[in-house]
Amino acid sequence: MVYGELPHVFSVTLSEQAGIDGFKRDFAGQLARASEHADGVLVLCDLQSGTPWNVACQYAFSPHTTPPVAVLAGVSFPMLLQSEEIGDFTDVHIAADRLLALTLPTLVKAVPVTDEPSDDF
Repeated sequence: MVYGELPHVFSVTLSEQAGIDGFKRDFAGQLARASEHADGVLVLCDLQSGTPWNVACQYAFSPHTTPPVAVLAGVSFPMLLQSEEIGDFTDVHIAADRLLALTLPTLVKAVPVTDEPSDDF
C-alpha cells in the first residue's frame, strides 16, 4: 500500500450479488466494529445520495446511534490518507469538517503550463 496500515479504516462494498439488503447488513456489522472504543465514526462515501450515503445518513441522523456518526461524500485517495490526521479529534463532526478542509485543496483542475519552469530550487 502507498501509505501503510490504516487501522481505524473499515470498508463496506455495495455489490450486485448482495444487493441493498446485504449492504445494509454489512454496513451495520462494520459500524459496530468501528464503534468499539470510538468517540465517533466518520463514514466516507463515494457520492451523495447513493445507497451507501443514504444508509450511513440513517445512522448519522438517528438520535439513538452511539457513538455519533458523521458522513462525507466525494471520498478520494487523498481524503482517505489524510483521515489519519484527524484521529485525535473526539468530536466526529469537527473531525469531518477538518478532513473536508484538508482535502479541498486536493481538488484541482488541470491547466496548461504557460511559463517555463524555473531552474531555481
